[in-house]
Amino acid sequence: MSLVPAEKKISDDTLPLPHGEPCRVCGSPIEAGDHYCAGCGDVIDDSSRQEPPDVEPERRFFRCKNCGSEVATNPDQRSYVCAFCDSTYVVEFSRDQSERQRPEFVVGFTVTKEQADERFREWIGRNRWFRPVDVAASTIVERLQGVYMPFWLFSTLAKSGWSARIGEHWYRTETYTEMVNGKPVTRSRQVRETEWWDLAGRHHKYHTRFVIVGSSRLTPVDAERIKPFRLEALKRYEPYFLAGWLAEEYSIDRDEAFQQCKAAFDRQERAAIGQFMPGDEHRELQAETEFKHIQSDLILLPVYVLSYRYREKVYRFLMNGQTGKLAGDKPVSRGRIGAAIGIGVLALMILFLIVRLLSG
Repeated sequence: MSLVPAEKKISDDTLPLPHGEPCRVCGSPIEAGDHYCAGCGDVIDDSSRQEPPDVEPERRFFRCKNCGSEVATNPDQRSYVCAFCDSTYVVEFSRDQSERQRPEFVVGFTVTKEQADERFREWIGRNRWFRPVDVAASTIVERLQGVYMPFWLFSTLAKSGWSARIGEHWYRTETYTEMVNGKPVTRSRQVRETEWWDLAGRHHKYHTRFVIVGSSRLTPVDAERIKPFRLEALKRYEPYFLAGWLAEEYSIDRDEAFQQCKAAFDRQERAAIGQFMPGDEHRELQAETEFKHIQSDLILLPVYVLSYRYREKVYRFLMNGQTGKLAGDKPVSRGRIGAAIGIGVLALMILFLIVRLLSG
């Protein structure tokens, strides 16, 4: 299914245009009139603020030949270690080779690099006894990188024709006899009955703000682990927002992304139809849905990424750069887990023997 060109982008009434420059401390977007940075709380000196240049700053573009990720970074960064697979097999390429569209909105980082480092050390230190002794958090934390990840933001109008069996509850009084102290006693109770009939109709609803990752290096499962992002913080994209941060190019185009989220729109629409139904319950719901007025925006969302190798296996740590929500996988020591199980079994055996001795 090809996408219909957007008739209207996200309303500028809800997303004011940013002015000024990024925060000097954390780089979060700052709007005119702000006295404090929403990301780090830094006091803004209006006398020293300057309007950012309209020209896009110079960027260097690297492509990982191991996993295929493409990342834009500062021009003074001469080498790059892939944040997604920890590979150094990276080459520089020209942006002219790509005809990708420009991002339309961005959410700035509110978690600073220092805060992200601290959160990672806390995370990797949990259940330390089960970690291999040679996992050096002090070394791998230096690879933690803040990356603006591409996401697609979709809204669509769903028009559905539906049919179903509608159930209406009614109650009748039923008498029955039971024995009480050896004597029959007549009692009554309310019994629910359901009357069913066929019904068909039409339903339409506008489904908004469904976000799907635009990078094949970040799986939908991993993206869900660090969601949600607070989309009310979206600001109109300006190139200076990326100063000091990496930015990945999208590798999943708009049509492919919509096909991935179409199933989610189908589920949302069926749930909306179910809530719209008359009666007390329904069954055998059938719905044919057509999606119209599909609107999409390419947005950049802040993510901290760290990939590291341990015994030839790649492990990844992710953190939502706006909310601080984190997810990831850690290496485990099978020997230590086996020792813990052995100690637990031994403790149970000793407890069992003590109980038998006391009971004997």
